[in-house]
Amino acid sequence: MVKYFLGQSVLRSSWDQVFAAFWQRYPNPYSKHVLTEDIVHREVTPDQKLLSRRLLTKTNRMPRWAERFFPANVAHSVYILEDSIVDPQNQTMTTFTWNINHARLMVVEERCVYCVNPENSGWTEIRREAWVSSSLFGVSRAVQEFGLARFKSNVTKTIKGFEYILAKLQGEAPSKTLVETAKEATEKAKETALAATEKAKDLASKAATKKQQQQQQHYV
Repeated sequence: MVKYFLGQSVLRSSWDQVFAAFWQRYPNPYSKHVLTEDIVHREVTPDQKLLSRRLLTKTNRMPRWAERFFPANVAHSVYILEDSIVDPQNQTMTTFTWNINHARLMVVEERCVYCVNPENSGWTEIRREAWVSSSLFGVSRAVQEFGLARFKSNVTKTIKGFEYILAKLQGEAPSKTLVETAKEATEKAKETALAATEKAKDLASKAATKKQQQQQQHYV
């Protein structure tokens, strides 16, 4: 039994821009789980296609209920191979990724095709497929459900990371991350609270002074 995912995303940047950003995606605020990336092999074919293989290392936090199936000293990092085929003539880039460790727990295979959006030639379309499988006896279905949910979450981060890098490459100010936005909101709330406290103290002081003056006038 294998869990299957099919999705489509659109980046509002040209294929050339996306192709350039693809190799500069890391690091970005949405990819803190990506630890390293290394080019293992690269060549240009006689028909002018670029073939590449990269090795990526990512953090791989297991669900608590799955940790008991593995020794305490097992690596929490996952090693991922990424093969890519770039066809500049037809403006397509196809990537294949899969993990090469923790395969007993779960294997996630992904295929992405980057091409010009048919409705807007200045945009890029990403067609994404993924297959999540597990050979862990007794809990394979639960592992696959967890893997699929994590994959969907990572897709969202991937797109946000892409948009962030594209904005930087195009000289725009990247949109703020959720953490940055939350931090600013917290600081603003603190400033507002402090201002309100000072105003309350001032009002209380004025009220006390006025009451004291009224009492003095009463006794006079």
